[in-house]
Amino acid sequence: MKKLALHWQIVIGMVLGIVLALILNNFSWGSTFITNWVKPFGNIFINALKLIAVPLILGSLIKGVSDLKDISKLSKMGFKTIGFYIGTTILAVSIGLITVNLVKPGKSITEETRTELLDSYAGEASAKKADAEKQREAGPLQALEDVVPENIFSAASENSNMLQVIFFSVFFGVALIMIPENVAAPVKSFFDGFNEVILKMVDIIMLAAPIGVFALLASLVIEAPSADLFVALGMYAFCVLLGLFLIIVIQAILVWVFTKIKPSHFMKAMSPAHLLGFSTSSSAATLPVTMERVEEYLGVRREVSSFVLPIGATINMDGTSLYQAVAAVFIAQAFGLDLSFSTQLGIIVTATLASIGSAAVPGAGMVILVIVLAQAGIPEAGLALIFAVDRPLDMCRTVVNINGDASVATIIAKTENQLGTPTRSI
Repeated sequence: MKKLALHWQIVIGMVLGIVLALILNNFSWGSTFITNWVKPFGNIFINALKLIAVPLILGSLIKGVSDLKDISKLSKMGFKTIGFYIGTTILAVSIGLITVNLVKPGKSITEETRTELLDSYAGEASAKKADAEKQREAGPLQALEDVVPENIFSAASENSNMLQVIFFSVFFGVALIMIPENVAAPVKSFFDGFNEVILKMVDIIMLAAPIGVFALLASLVIEAPSADLFVALGMYAFCVLLGLFLIIVIQAILVWVFTKIKPSHFMKAMSPAHLLGFSTSSSAATLPVTMERVEEYLGVRREVSSFVLPIGATINMDGTSLYQAVAAVFIAQAFGLDLSFSTQLGIIVTATLASIGSAAVPGAGMVILVIVLAQAGIPEAGLALIFAVDRPLDMCRTVVNINGDASVATIIAKTENQLGTPTRSI
């Protein structure tokens, strides 16, 4: 019998968790049972995601930066590629922040439900508010000063210091590029292997996702059974989908402006890659199809596609970055936390840098979200609010990630005079 796909297992776990909570909510002992015997498995799952956050950043970011050594040889196309990717990522995060601040999905939660949420996570929420208050009282350059750690081991011991870990990882990766290749080889091999181990740990943790979702949803329903919470969750999903749609439109327009390829033709050419990305939630697994479509149906020469697209699968996560921005602000709104302008700018920086080198596999976005939440001072327990709809949204944001890779590859090919006539027609 064919094994059920992980995303369907997660959906089943989500439904069973809600059903169990609704049933047990009718018994006086139901809430206590879920709190004592079900919720701990959800907490364990979140802890496992938090456990690998720092190693994931260290391994993937050092590997991602050190893999860009060829850019020094292909400086013109390389820096142009990196510039486009970082620019579109910043744009995506900004669109996410604008969308969620306009719609305000978390504000639809009633004060009563918000009080229940704050009671459930009172200690953590109070600590985060205290940290936020300290940030407001700090000097104008305190945020910049805090980016550089005085001790990397101390910084790596706290997820809230993730931006310092990112700084060290980028600094380390750049230094690795600058030393002789024969000297750097053993160090790079270590981090390549280290990164593979961490990615395998992500795979293993995601195998427990159905159980984690089951426990998180059951405890969420039993602790905050108000219907307005689920209405807010629907509005949150709408914000993510609206933002993803806007990004795809902008990507298609950029391709049309630079290459004169019609948006309809571009989308038709990439549709098989989109569908594969949607079903696998992995831009890495879809990479061969993405390369085939841009080369044969859009006319991008292999010299460009073989360089730009693999880098894109590593550092270009437009959809994932937008989702992190929307999710972070939604969770903050749900807990009644007002994020300052500087904090939201910090979300842009953290989400952009954390997406560089992030694993192009299902579930990695949730791990990076832990990093964004910790850096912004938002209760990480709020992950329980959004995990129920994360899988279908993950499938959608992967489509945007792939579309972004293809659009940048096409634009770079045009600017490098490497965009020819397609060998196959749609």
